[in-house]
Amino acid sequence: MKQTARIISTYTADVSGAASALFELGGMTVIHDASGCNSTYNTHDEPRWYDQDSLVFISALSEMEAILGDDEKLVSDITAAALELKPRFIAIAGTPIPMITGTDLPAVARRVERNTGIPAFGLKTNSMHSYLLGAGMALEAVARRFVRTGVPREAASGKVNVLGMTPLDFSVNGSERSIRQWLSGSGFTPLSVWAMGSTLDELAEAGRAAVNLVVSYDGLPTAKYLRETFGTPWVAGVPFGLAFSGRLAELLRRAAETGENAAPCALRPESAGPRAVIVGESVCSGSLAAAAALDEGVSARVVCPLETEAGLLASGETESPDEDDIIPQLCPGDLIAADPLYRPICPKDSAFYPLPSEAFSGRIYRKDIPNLIAKKTNLKG
Repeated sequence: MKQTARIISTYTADVSGAASALFELGGMTVIHDASGCNSTYNTHDEPRWYDQDSLVFISALSEMEAILGDDEKLVSDITAAALELKPRFIAIAGTPIPMITGTDLPAVARRVERNTGIPAFGLKTNSMHSYLLGAGMALEAVARRFVRTGVPREAASGKVNVLGMTPLDFSVNGSERSIRQWLSGSGFTPLSVWAMGSTLDELAEAGRAAVNLVVSYDGLPTAKYLRETFGTPWVAGVPFGLAFSGRLAELLRRAAETGENAAPCALRPESAGPRAVIVGESVCSGSLAAAAALDEGVSARVVCPLETEAGLLASGETESPDEDDIIPQLCPGDLIAADPLYRPICPKDSAFYPLPSEAFSGRIYRKDIPNLIAKKTNLKG
């Protein structure tokens, strides 16, 4: 049956993606649901939960409130909490119940903003899509509300925004710091990281960047907004491996000079080496495929089980959202790099390279998630 996972797990939902993207920015995220979504997010999807403070709440929607559509209670509860806690902003994220009842979250946000004087926005998440859409929606909302528009793009400055950096794709394993170090070592100045290790005030200066580095698909909506508003070009790729990270740095310099976008994550250097299949998010997986080809001669292709755009995948690669779509692409004899929870659907005679994903297996393999920034991939072992 299509859209039914008999064996493998499912990816983190859009509402958790939104909460993850906003976690460090000093705002208040309200998940509008009866119960369950908040605990799923903080216990399985959020590795920062026990080490950093963040205002993430559940609305505790009751059955009667859902049936009668009592938005007044939602507005008054959020207003009271916000006036007491004084967050920088308020984000209201939806789940299946408010989707079914037709709750107008942007309208609720407008009322809350009028009541509190605090910037508020509604996010049309519904737990029916992956974390990528929720995080992308949240980061774009922040860009539209907080990035200062009265500043010019500094094309020759070497300043770079990193877009789409959340623990759901990179975990808390030093990757964020490594990307900053790689940028500095390559002659760039990290301006902001969306959204790990940067404050809301730092994000507000994003318009000054010479170029944007998109490290996962959820950074693309913000990249498009910054392109539209400031003319800032973007480059999609993660500095995995040794040779690919060098190529990515060169493309960032070229984009800053020419103003042209680039997606090196979609390029597959020719190789006659061992065949490999990499399963995962398009920008990260595509970058790993290119890095493995350049560093180790591995001929890799990507199976993308998540939302993406055609320009972020190589020719012949498509979205494969369902278990029944994925299985035929895992061919006998290939090396398969994927989260360990994919292993049961892989051919028994294929070598398996465990590549845990916080967004797929949660905290189960968290300690094994590698930091591959500017390091050899070792995909062949």
